[in-house]
Amino acid sequence: MATSSAWHDVPRERIKRFADLAQEQVPELAQDVLAAIRREHPGLTFIVDESGEPKGLVAIRRSLELFVEQMITGSDRPRALPEMFRDFGRGEVTQGRSLDSLQEIYRLGVRLCWRRMAAIGQQVDIPPAAMYELAETAFEYLDVMVAQSVRGYAEAVARQAGERLRLQRLLVEFLLVEHRTDPSALLADRAAGIGWQLPERVAVAVLIRPTQDAVAPAVGDEVLINMEAERPRAVVPNPESPGRAELLHRAMANWSGAIGPSVPLAQASTSLRWAEAAAGMIEQGLLPQGRLLHCTEHVEALVLLPARELLDDLARRRLAQLGGTGGPAHAHRLAETLLAWLETRGGAPEVAARLGVHPQTVRYRLRQLREVWGEDLDDPDRRFEMELVLRARRLRGDLLPPPD
Repeated sequence: MATSSAWHDVPRERIKRFADLAQEQVPELAQDVLAAIRREHPGLTFIVDESGEPKGLVAIRRSLELFVEQMITGSDRPRALPEMFRDFGRGEVTQGRSLDSLQEIYRLGVRLCWRRMAAIGQQVDIPPAAMYELAETAFEYLDVMVAQSVRGYAEAVARQAGERLRLQRLLVEFLLVEHRTDPSALLADRAAGIGWQLPERVAVAVLIRPTQDAVAPAVGDEVLINMEAERPRAVVPNPESPGRAELLHRAMANWSGAIGPSVPLAQASTSLRWAEAAAGMIEQGLLPQGRLLHCTEHVEALVLLPARELLDDLARRRLAQLGGTGGPAHAHRLAETLLAWLETRGGAPEVAARLGVHPQTVRYRLRQLREVWGEDLDDPDRRFEMELVLRARRLRGDLLPPPD
């Protein structure tokens, strides 16, 4: 308390008498406060220390003793409170409660203690102005208690979050390896450790960081995510459930990546394999960036593009005749017409509509194609191979076969 305060003006012997009476009543007052707390909060559990006393009682008694000492010294600041107030904050996290009930308990204790202090003040004739200042100090003391508990609460939340992330990362890693035996029991045990309900089906997403320090997307607790991997991975439970796609779309804004097909839980590694393949193609510029792609919407690319060497060899064998039809531009137009015909199996009007050219132009090209390939155009196997390699070439941006 400041030197100009009303409390400072109280004669020292009167303050000493006040403090002595208060100190004498500390044990009884602490018991009364604890009893009131138990009445107001009947479900509260009180942990005992090594001596068998409730830790709450020890904290009340010690905080009262420190407050009385502060009255004698006239300190401007509340004294540091015991570490156990921080423990109380940590305990609220352990018990799964918020700090609201703890703050209610503190306020209840301060009110009861203040009534006793006010009675002692009247007994030793402390002036009202000085008692008002003492009341302000008591509530500053309450702020210190709350601050200590908030700090402990925050520490416990951070520790709990860090532990959950560690266990979640281990669960994701375990989910994404191939299992030769049924992993159900181990999965259930590890999932229970983080309160994750095992789904019937999952889809695995592989993400590409927009920046190196990008924070994890806000996918919620149901979606498991491992940000430690070079490409972050997310395990999406029951991906077809209502609202799941919208949640991922919102959460993954500004992220590139791919989500694999929905598979049974024990086959999560299969979904991962397709998602990794698609993410690799995104990084190579073969699939679009800037959003989360669904592998099932890019089956053609995922099936054809990885088989590049095989399809290039097949393209050289099945499309070699294009080299003798004129220059590259004309060969490209013939290849384009051939693919449109193979995909539509229609006549000149249908192919012309697809290509945006005149039907007579298409008839001329189709006659050329018949001259080049002859009966091969009537062979289902040959037609399939031609369409296969032309689709693959189109995905890579060039319909003509690679050079020998």
